[in-house]
Amino acid sequence: MKYADGLWLNKPGYGVNYATQMYEVTADETSINVLATNQWIGNRGMTLGGPVLEITFTSTLENTIKVNIEHFKGALKKAPSFELYEDKSFKPVINEIEGAYELISGKTKVVVAKSGAWDIKYYYDGKLMTKQGWRTTSYILEEQWKTNERMANDEMKPFFAHEETAEQGVIREMMNISVGENIYGFGEKFSTFVKNGQTVEVWNNDGGTSSEQSYKSIPFYVSSNNYGVFVNHPEKVTFEVASETVSKVAFSVQGERMEYFVIGGEKISDVISTYTTLTGKPALTPAYTFGLWLTTSFTTDYDEKTVSSFIDGMAERNIPLEVFHFDCFWMKEFNWCDLTWDKRMFPDPKAMLERLKAKGLEICVWINSYIAQRSSMFDEGVKGGYFVKNTDGSVWQGDMWQPGMAIVDFTNPAACEWYKGKLRALCEMGVDAFKTDFGERIPTKGVVYYDGSDPYKMHNYYTYLYNKTVFEVLEEYYGKDKACLFARSATVGGQKFPVHWGGDCFSNYESMWETLRGGLSLCLSGFGYFSHDISGFEAQGTPDLYKRWCAFGLMSSHSRLHGNSSYRVPWNFDEESCDVLRHWTVLKGKLMPYIFAQANKTHATGVPMMRAMVMEYSDDPATLALDRQYMFGDNLLVAPVFNEEGIAQYYVPAGKWTDIQTGEVFEGGKWYKTKHDYFSMPVLAKPNSIIAYGDFKRGFTYDYAENANIVIYQLEDGKTAETKIYDSESNVVLTVSATRNGDKIKVTTTGTAKNFKVTSAEGLTVEM
Repeated sequence: MKYADGLWLNKPGYGVNYATQMYEVTADETSINVLATNQWIGNRGMTLGGPVLEITFTSTLENTIKVNIEHFKGALKKAPSFELYEDKSFKPVINEIEGAYELISGKTKVVVAKSGAWDIKYYYDGKLMTKQGWRTTSYILEEQWKTNERMANDEMKPFFAHEETAEQGVIREMMNISVGENIYGFGEKFSTFVKNGQTVEVWNNDGGTSSEQSYKSIPFYVSSNNYGVFVNHPEKVTFEVASETVSKVAFSVQGERMEYFVIGGEKISDVISTYTTLTGKPALTPAYTFGLWLTTSFTTDYDEKTVSSFIDGMAERNIPLEVFHFDCFWMKEFNWCDLTWDKRMFPDPKAMLERLKAKGLEICVWINSYIAQRSSMFDEGVKGGYFVKNTDGSVWQGDMWQPGMAIVDFTNPAACEWYKGKLRALCEMGVDAFKTDFGERIPTKGVVYYDGSDPYKMHNYYTYLYNKTVFEVLEEYYGKDKACLFARSATVGGQKFPVHWGGDCFSNYESMWETLRGGLSLCLSGFGYFSHDISGFEAQGTPDLYKRWCAFGLMSSHSRLHGNSSYRVPWNFDEESCDVLRHWTVLKGKLMPYIFAQANKTHATGVPMMRAMVMEYSDDPATLALDRQYMFGDNLLVAPVFNEEGIAQYYVPAGKWTDIQTGEVFEGGKWYKTKHDYFSMPVLAKPNSIIAYGDFKRGFTYDYAENANIVIYQLEDGKTAETKIYDSESNVVLTVSATRNGDKIKVTTTGTAKNFKVTSAEGLTVEM
């Protein structure tokens, strides 16, 4: 939210109290503590009123600086809070230097002036990342007349309408943006990829992909200067990114305190790795999940005969299919969610699932946590007290998605166990994964949670408890590393419960582009995997769009055919679509040794599989705004085609990059504009890389080392490259290391695998 009226003034009705003087600064073994006044104290009489701010700098994890700002310490600390993994035993180094204290955490440090005007600087390895100074940190009050006026107009909810008092406080912080610096992230944001100039509200909405709204809002951003800022508040956080003060990122929260972390790194990927150490690493999704998913679509009619026709049609056309998903109408209309098969369409669901699984398929079903009044679970939930309630003790109900629906209260352990029991019954029937839809439209006014959580803070946080509950069922039933969701909504920590997909996009090229922007922003916010509805969700696109989106979709971490009111099987578009889908599915299948190794790295480090170019190449100015291409793992550059002309326009960083399908070599440091048929798209191997191709037949879970073709790409003289091959249980079965000396490449291998070959893409001699 904007409070300024230009440079010098504030908007009428707001009292902005800046941290002006560092009145008293002290340090102990673990922290630096500042008493900051809102004016320059010239005499004792000026100390008789406030407000003043108490700011503490400490570190609870290497390469992070934790900042606490407090106005009234006695204010209630309301639940919920994000689940963080701080290292309570970690101790930063604190030094007293000339005119300041410095707190050092790894290679990251903050320098706090000991007196004088407000002056804070953050460094990584000696390089300035960002700073704070004149008119940055502040406590803001809305004066009573302004509160009453805007309450009447209902314009300020939820910032100043959470509690109807005469004055409501807001803590606002500002971080400097240096010349040429770009800001990214904030979750799945479909707006312009570079967030400079935008107002970003961290508030989950079910708003599709074509607006500033988001299903997955994360109060975390990263900078092209290789640092990140995480605001540790589950409630609404508003960011003004070079939009109110053009040289600052401002962020504000309602209340009497604010906590945030500044995270430093050598590269953005290091920052994300540290951030996910703090908030949770992505789980490793099972190998099968990287294969092709096909769904019934949203509002279509279907029964077992229809489902079998899709599955058999894919098999007849030799299109490898890994997962079949039943969307909403596996349950009876008006009964969502009773988590019970519609017996009119599926009279014997267990037998049906057995027949489908005999065809080599995994099964996913759609669920949500909204329980319709006609659901068989509704009366059970009312009796057990399992739903979110009104303040008078009655059940909160609405008509938005199902008439009279209630919302499961996941702060109630008994409600969680009740809901889990329904899901376990589906697992016993043969269901392998759940699509956890919705979870964004959570009420904030007049409702009560079982554990007393603040409804305002629960709006975003609800999805964490929802997805955590469902994920735990799959972990308990199938074991660790076998659980997989297909989730739409998320908040901080949601990356622990993958996979997440991009929501309701339209069937056009513009929406395909915004989908990629949203995915890259999400992955820059700590999420390891990303999927989307191939060819778009709303309406039905052209065969041309379908085929282009198939290439993009299969070169994403997870690949799903899904739509709204029409089936997304390829023959509904044209027969060439079948050939195109097969081509890209087979290529992804062959890449599984590489893909699954990258997935294991994502699980271990938190670095996402799909990466904006700036994540690895922030020192190359040409990469700073790239949002039509991405790195797929460490070593593959992917540039989807976004037009009917078949033209891909993309930038290649330094070095010699090789098209893995054609063998064409591209000199780096240049822009390219190339034309492609539907079986072609820029998929370029990074120089000095090794990529393993498996002996793929049909299933995505196979022996990745047996008969593997391990290709070395453009290894420079004197350089060494390495790759690992995992089995489907995440055991390393082969490590390949290659060193070039002149026209020869010396290869060493370790592991149990035997039947594989190693070649050079350039045709150089390979010595084993």
